[in-house]
Amino acid sequence: MKVLSGIQPTGRPHWGNYFGAITQYIALQEAEQAFYFIANLHALTTVRDQQQLAEYTLDSAMDLLALGLDPQQAVLFVQSDVPEVSELCWLLLTSTPMGLLERCHAYKDKKSKGLASGAGLFTYPVLQAADILAYDSDTVPVGEDQVQHIEVCRDIAGSFNHQFGEVFVLPKAKVLDSSARVPGTDGEKMSKSYDNTLDVFEDPGRQKKQIMRIATDSRPMDQPKEPADDILYQLYSLVAPEDQREEMAQLYRQGGFGYGDVKKALAVAAEAFFSEARAGRDDWAARPDDVRDILQMGAARARKKAGQVLDRAQHACGLKGY
Repeated sequence: MKVLSGIQPTGRPHWGNYFGAITQYIALQEAEQAFYFIANLHALTTVRDQQQLAEYTLDSAMDLLALGLDPQQAVLFVQSDVPEVSELCWLLLTSTPMGLLERCHAYKDKKSKGLASGAGLFTYPVLQAADILAYDSDTVPVGEDQVQHIEVCRDIAGSFNHQFGEVFVLPKAKVLDSSARVPGTDGEKMSKSYDNTLDVFEDPGRQKKQIMRIATDSRPMDQPKEPADDILYQLYSLVAPEDQREEMAQLYRQGGFGYGDVKKALAVAAEAFFSEARAGRDDWAARPDDVRDILQMGAARARKKAGQVLDRAQHACGLKGY
């Protein structure tokens, strides 16, 4: 299995990012080939501050390393440090139908809302395809809502292959386990867009205050409750050991407890669960040059592979060998 995934540097990871995606990415790092990159070129469609993008990029690398990504197993690098991908993107653009891009979700959504959308957003799927195809990746872990991106990538690669021969490996989507749906502090899906997140690396004291402010229903304390239907229990079940989850579930079903007690237990469990990652994050933050070295070594490995694929595509379409 040859795996590739990219993470946009748009801020600190929250519980939804971690349980919904990052844990599964890291589980796949033992694949035959695993490339993970910080997608700073993609982030340019939304992040317009130079210093902020630079900080987010380095922060994202530190976050991934602290959460368990092993640079001895997986290749970790920054997207813009592999210029071969941008050149490959142009080759793909020349054979990509306009209609295909007009049907893509992100562009359609912005257009339907009357929001401004630049050429970067319109051609975003082609750069994404170049990211995937540059490493002969056959597996791309995505959420259910992102399967279309892989289908578009296959269409773009198929169009190029039809015109110039079998140049690209056609990737398949590996749909991430959606059972770990993480509710936000308002009960909706946890998302930065909804401003309802709990950050992985938040100070435990500040996070406890966030948790204590989570709104709950008004049912009497003595009334039994189904734990799976409650936001607090759903969050607690993500970070508490199995025996403590069972005890909490029994408490819900028998009733006679206050939500304040559950919130305190959730804060304690969360602090314990993320303590190792937070300590690791502090360690990486104290030696940023080591992180930069890892990214540079990763970029060198990524460029070697991407260069081979780009050379293959250039020969196929006549840019080389004349």
